[in-house]
Amino acid sequence: MNPGRLGLAPLVQENPLWISWHDSNWIPVLNPGNVMDYFSEKSNPFYDRTCNNEIVRMQRQSLELLNNMTGVEYIPLHVQDPILYVIRKQHRHSPTEATPMADYYIIAGTVYQAPDLASVFNSRILSTVHHLQTAFDEASSYSRYHPSKGYSWDFSSNKAIAEKTKTQTKKEAPVKEEPSSIFQRQRVDMLLGDLLRKFPLPLPQMTNNSAGANPSEASNAAANHSSGTGESDHVGADSTLIKQEPTEAGVGRGSSNDAPPEKKMKL
Repeated sequence: MNPGRLGLAPLVQENPLWISWHDSNWIPVLNPGNVMDYFSEKSNPFYDRTCNNEIVRMQRQSLELLNNMTGVEYIPLHVQDPILYVIRKQHRHSPTEATPMADYYIIAGTVYQAPDLASVFNSRILSTVHHLQTAFDEASSYSRYHPSKGYSWDFSSNKAIAEKTKTQTKKEAPVKEEPSSIFQRQRVDMLLGDLLRKFPLPLPQMTNNSAGANPSEASNAAANHSSGTGESDHVGADSTLIKQEPTEAGVGRGSSNDAPPEKKMKL
């Protein structure tokens, strides 16, 4: 004898948030007038057979009597014909007091149980923790440690990441710049010319310190300069005059009369 066929085997209670129910025969004719009859079908796992609705239904009485009864009952909470219906399960204590227990919504003929706030938070937190744990496990699998180098990453074992890295390296190769056109070059030359006319470059000024000095001081400076140890090397006609530092002897003879040597601009 098979106890499962006689219904003697214990049934595992499934989470109502994971299941749904529908009856294809009712879907074409479903409307606000018969939605409670559709919800009270025997095959609907969300319907409690011990509720007050079932008692009133078996006695063929009006659902208005539910307000005068105490216990579990189902009422239509919201109707958005023809696709959405919301039904509430509640425990009535008095004609004016009832405690909500669960909400069910029917979309396109399929019945679902609406999750409560605690179930939503629990599901989101579990999903977040799962993805974080997966990410940490994946990252730790690529971590390497060397006594002299410390920690490092090694993605060579993952072909997808290695290929992606190679592709990015190829994309980052320097791109050759396109040559400029004749119009661009002419335009740049014209703009540079306008800037030079508006803001001309300052001309270098010739500095001649001996011109403003007295003739006697200039002659003394020339004599001291010729008799001193300063020597200049002339390389060609366009070479510049190199300034020589005065020796200790020249400084001792009186540096107040010595004038600085002339500075010639190199052409």
